[in-house]
Amino acid sequence: MLPYTVNFKVSARTLTGALNAHNKAAVDWGWQGLIAYGCHSLVVVIDSSTAQTLQVLEKHKADIVKVKWARENYHHNIGSPYCLRLASADVNGKIIVWDVAAGVAQCEIQEHVKPIQDVQWLWNQDASRDLLLAIHPPNYIVLWNADTGTKLWKKSYADNILSFSFDPFDPSHLTLLTSEGIVFISDFSPSKPPSGPGKKVYISSPHSSPAHNKLAAATGAKKALHKVKILITQEKPSAEFVALNDCLQLAYLPSKRNHMLLLYPREILILDLEVNQTVGVIAIERTGVPFLQVIPCSQRDGLFCLHENGCITLRVRRSYNSVFTASNDEPVFPLDPDPVQELTYDLRSQCDAIRVTKTVRPFSMVCCPVNENAAALIVSDGRVMIWELKSAMCSRNARNSSSGVSPLYSPVSFCGIPVGVLQNKLPDLSLDNMIGQSAIAGEEHPKGTILQEVHLKFLLTGLLSGLPSPQFAIRMCPPLTTKNIKMYQPLLAVGTSNGSVLVYHLTSGLLHKELSVHSCEVKGIEWTSLTSFLSFAASTPNNMGLVRNELQLVDLPTGRSTAFRGDRGNDESPIEMIKVSHLKQYLAVVFKDKPLELWDIRTCTLLREMSKSFPAITALEWSPSHNLKSLRKKQLATREAMARQTVVSDAELGAVESSVISLLQEAESKSELSQNISAREHFVFTDNDGQVYHLTVEGNSVKDSARIPPDGSMGSITCIAWKGDTLVLGDMDGNLNFWDLKGRVSRGIPTHRSWVRKIRFAPGKGNQKLIAMYNDGAEVWDTKEVQMVSSLRSGRNVTFRILDVDWCTSDKVILASDDGCIRVLEMSMKSTCFRMDEQELTEPVWCPYLLVPRASLALKAFLLHQPWNGRYSLDISHIDYPENEEIKTLLQEQLNALSNDIKKLLLDPEFTLLQRCLLVSRLYGDESELHFWTVAAHYLHSLSQAKSGDTVVTQEGAPQDKLNNPLDICYDVLCENAYFQKFQLERVNLQEVKRSTYDHTRKCTDQLLLLGQTDRAVQLLLETSADNQHYYCDSLKACLVTTVTSSGPSQSTIKLVATNMIANGKLAEGVQLLCLIDKAADACRYLQTYGEWNRAAWLAKVRLNSEECADVLKRWVDHLCSPQVNQKSKALLVLLSLGCFVSVAETLHSMRYFDRAALFVEACLKYGAFEVSEDTEKLITAIYADYARSLKSLGFKQGAVHFASKAGAAGKDLLNELGSPKEELTEG
Repeated sequence: MLPYTVNFKVSARTLTGALNAHNKAAVDWGWQGLIAYGCHSLVVVIDSSTAQTLQVLEKHKADIVKVKWARENYHHNIGSPYCLRLASADVNGKIIVWDVAAGVAQCEIQEHVKPIQDVQWLWNQDASRDLLLAIHPPNYIVLWNADTGTKLWKKSYADNILSFSFDPFDPSHLTLLTSEGIVFISDFSPSKPPSGPGKKVYISSPHSSPAHNKLAAATGAKKALHKVKILITQEKPSAEFVALNDCLQLAYLPSKRNHMLLLYPREILILDLEVNQTVGVIAIERTGVPFLQVIPCSQRDGLFCLHENGCITLRVRRSYNSVFTASNDEPVFPLDPDPVQELTYDLRSQCDAIRVTKTVRPFSMVCCPVNENAAALIVSDGRVMIWELKSAMCSRNARNSSSGVSPLYSPVSFCGIPVGVLQNKLPDLSLDNMIGQSAIAGEEHPKGTILQEVHLKFLLTGLLSGLPSPQFAIRMCPPLTTKNIKMYQPLLAVGTSNGSVLVYHLTSGLLHKELSVHSCEVKGIEWTSLTSFLSFAASTPNNMGLVRNELQLVDLPTGRSTAFRGDRGNDESPIEMIKVSHLKQYLAVVFKDKPLELWDIRTCTLLREMSKSFPAITALEWSPSHNLKSLRKKQLATREAMARQTVVSDAELGAVESSVISLLQEAESKSELSQNISAREHFVFTDNDGQVYHLTVEGNSVKDSARIPPDGSMGSITCIAWKGDTLVLGDMDGNLNFWDLKGRVSRGIPTHRSWVRKIRFAPGKGNQKLIAMYNDGAEVWDTKEVQMVSSLRSGRNVTFRILDVDWCTSDKVILASDDGCIRVLEMSMKSTCFRMDEQELTEPVWCPYLLVPRASLALKAFLLHQPWNGRYSLDISHIDYPENEEIKTLLQEQLNALSNDIKKLLLDPEFTLLQRCLLVSRLYGDESELHFWTVAAHYLHSLSQAKSGDTVVTQEGAPQDKLNNPLDICYDVLCENAYFQKFQLERVNLQEVKRSTYDHTRKCTDQLLLLGQTDRAVQLLLETSADNQHYYCDSLKACLVTTVTSSGPSQSTIKLVATNMIANGKLAEGVQLLCLIDKAADACRYLQTYGEWNRAAWLAKVRLNSEECADVLKRWVDHLCSPQVNQKSKALLVLLSLGCFVSVAETLHSMRYFDRAALFVEACLKYGAFEVSEDTEKLITAIYADYARSLKSLGFKQGAVHFASKAGAAGKDLLNELGSPKEELTEG
């Protein structure tokens, strides 16, 4: 047994190369932190932080067109653990759902055989987390259960569907982009297909907009955009309008409700769906680079844009207060009495472009969904570039004021809670921790807060490059032996079509070196030692058939490349093959129409150039037999004799002799090359007639020793392989001839597979396996038994064609194929995916999804409940967690893989429990926890603020602090009422500015009336022209609105009219009348009765005082919790926003979310959010006891003991079960 171990385990893997045009949009960045993309028919999974390939999934028979990671928007526990699920769809209409960690397909889905246009997982996962919606061309949408592969429903539409987008605020809203226009579906449900054809709208071309003319200066731009007439119409546009299919993309804005963007090559339109009109245009000037793709952010109103030159830009919506007041509080220009707010997105950062050529162009971009602070660019040549946003603080004076762009400020809070200047924080953690919210128009930044201005820049933090495009010539380095075990590295040399040689390290699959060796395609490579190889290439032949031959000897450690044949090589017959002898002493160079050359590799000298009469060679192989051992023995004998003569006395002879001999042996092995012992070696070759020649080379003499006449059954011999006593020949007709040299018998086997291109024996003593390569595939043979072991045929079991083969180890083969990939496979040559935990990675990867479910949840508990025994530590070994050592080691590896910045935060005693919960939900990519803790942290913090300071409470019941640091508007109805109202007013201002038709004006009027802005509503009503059919109605309405008084009779009449209207199906009109007489609470009730729950919540937020609003929202909570709606996670967030913290704890407990409930209770107790009573006490102990039980089921003993001891009487039995005496317990 060897006393040391070297890691040379080579697992099966695939090295991928350039992508196919079908793969253009097949990329996704999951909440799990991994990026998946399609490469031909393979799915490659890489880690976004270290840019390492973690998995290559192979099962599709056709090119991949879409990949999508499953969402993580559900509560994770042992029953529904953290797991890596991915759906991939191909050109033939097949969808495969993968368990990525194990590398197995969980289910396969097939409906039609046309390419899948789009596929998405449903984001609302309360009812089921397995639902997948797909577009099957031309016009079907099908909902699948991705766990079982069953079809839930199918629906067809009139037009061809190109893509779709789910409304991130309402799971029942879906929008389809079709070849004709846009179809809005408002009754999407997992249980039944949408009824009816949906609401179809057309968009007249953006080219009619002045956005194409370069925008004027800041003041003129307002007027120019006044005129933007980009209409959404119900009628089909006339012929002069360009059809919608030049629209590249449609997406909802996740940062604010009811907004959508449409992407065109030269502009992005922002639509407000409430009034169906364009409220913003981002245009590229004439010289700018057109857009390819855009990803809207949710944490801030920003857009990641990809341009045709591969440049990624970040645009953030401008905040308006700073346009009108400068830093010294003096107006920059006279304040407009009615400042026009423009939806302006300023360019805040851009990364470098790539060099675009015919074959190299940007394909697609993805953005990190958890933190929105990084984007990955996929390039057609197989490169993946990961760009991260970094923020830099800058002083006010340093700011370049001429840029005209308002400054961005860093947020006051970090991880949901305002922090002091000196506290530890990591601003680059996520987009919302980098830049603060843009203040709402007309509002000034609060005095007294120190605002830090930030600049953003992109930094390239990861780059993964693929193999170049085929052809390939591959050669594995010499095999592992007991002698070279200390310095062995499994290296594979890949010769490419552009003349460079790539050397890959097969344990990690990473590129070890890229060497530019030749000026034309590399034809073959042979290793001359573990660290050097010979490679040859030939230029294209001239009209006489002559070429320039290049034969280079490359030293790998230094990268030095020398011309092996010196000045030879110009204008000669092309080299056909090179063969290195068994002891790496000699090299045979075979030419097409020129005699063989024999070279000494050690001295780079030509030993012999054969005469013109020498036969033409079709195949050549060196013999494994040589006389090195006998030469060594002779040499040793003479050395020993010399040593004996110098020894003084016979008594010391024994000791000295043995040491001298061992020294000499060592010297011998070291000086084998320098001493130039030339061992005798043999080679065989065949000529055109199939005659076999046997030649011997010793020193510089070459002797012809035997000739064997041709075998009549064989055609022209194309290749020979020799190992031990077996010689195998292959011919043009696909015959293999096995010669047993000891038994002197030969056996011919016709494979019927045409030309045998190459045959090669596997390494390893006594291993008689052989791989044969044909035009249409490859076979592995066992030459001992003369039996085929496995076979691979292009077109039958694989789609690719094989270009070259070699052995990687004694039981694994390497295949280079024309899909640009190099595969390391088991001897069976079956393409298999590997388990990700068997991967050898050079850099540790943080991905708790790779752990077994129990371990990933235990790791989460370990991170959340710091400190343990009063110590903040990331060393799991001192925790009472009686799992086997292997799992503990894996957990420790995960902890070590965290970045130093994150470790610093986790170990910081001032980092509060709420911040820790938020950080861990980000680390785990847990969507549902991230939203829960963001809202919880915000409202618990504002509660404590309200308690601690006697904050001036405004009429709306919102402490002033809330408005300085409100909840982001992407949380919509969960925001504070005052902030929500301000946002809605700003929005209606914008709608009013942008209206271009009577329809738009009417919608604006309706909104203004609901918001209580009666004066402006009257102005709009009076604008109606006399020839409009609604002129009379609108005039009367204007009179009504101005004369509404609070007198009893008019109120009761209007109320009666309103209820009649509602009863007769005119709900919106009735609600409007009720709002006119300040009966908004009744209006909300009616809306809820008629199922308009979202509208009712909106109206309650903008019109009611906090008590009435809370009543409306509580009714909504009951509705959300009902079994037919089943949106309990949304209900929890609404309860949090109402400050009903006890109800939240009860609901969490009833939903069996024990971990979240226990953490929430701890946080509430810290913030004094619970009124202590017997009932709450009971609830708290029940939650702690149940959580302790769930930790016990994870095997996390210390955590279980900690919570059982907190649970008082309820945890007593459990403590006894855990068998720890009470007094020993230390508070964790």
